[in-house]
Amino acid sequence: MLKSVEGNFDNPEVNELLTKHFVELRAASPEGSAHVLDIPGLKVPSIKFWSLWDQEKLIGCGALKFLSKDHGEFKSIRIHDNYRKQGQGKNVINHLINEAKKLKIKRLSIETGAGDFFLPARKLFEKTGFTVCGPFAHYKKDVNSVYLTMLIDDI
Repeated sequence: MLKSVEGNFDNPEVNELLTKHFVELRAASPEGSAHVLDIPGLKVPSIKFWSLWDQEKLIGCGALKFLSKDHGEFKSIRIHDNYRKQGQGKNVINHLINEAKKLKIKRLSIETGAGDFFLPARKLFEKTGFTVCGPFAHYKKDVNSVYLTMLIDDI
């Protein structure tokens, strides 16, 4: 049974996972095209963050940023290395979708990289119902970014 914990940035395992996420995404993204948030960036009031656990083992994490009262953006979705390629990415995304529904979000969007490093993420988002769209919110057209969106009021 998966357990969800909201906003536990100070947990050392969560902190380590987010730090690894930040470092890897910065390294995989060209200058000016990295949109990953560091931990202080995730702590702002417009963002809700959750970590998911299997008993006492960290599976992964993800955040939901409010862009408007009914439009949210996924941020910092990351699966712990020990749980990759086991379907846990879909579990984290589904958890975030369910949380978004509780918060009356109608549309979810995400920005991810266009390079090969980000291919597994793009495939995962498409498998969970996201479709390619144009830039949203503050984003601009960028050959290094792929923008995806989905309506969730029908799910």
